[in-house]
Amino acid sequence: MGIKITGNAPDKEMQAYVDYLEKKYNRKLKSLEVTIDGEFADLNYEFEPAPFERIRRITGYLVGTMDHWNNAKAAEEADRVKHSVSSGLEQL
Repeated sequence: MGIKITGNAPDKEMQAYVDYLEKKYNRKLKSLEVTIDGEFADLNYEFEPAPFERIRRITGYLVGTMDHWNNAKAAEEADRVKHSVSSGLEQL
């Protein structure tokens, strides 16, 4: 998927802005709008969504998934007491 680039700057200058933003934020641009007004450049940009992995705290460890755990650690997780939060309305 390509970057949507619009604006009134020369192509070489627009590519320099793309390179600058992607290097600075270490993310891939989705779109860039460049507006040149005299000596000023107004940049409006949007990045591609960043993938993320859910992290949970299980048995004292921060993990994303348990698929790499050995049998003993998986059994420890299965045997743990799971707590729930009650609203207190049950007592009324």
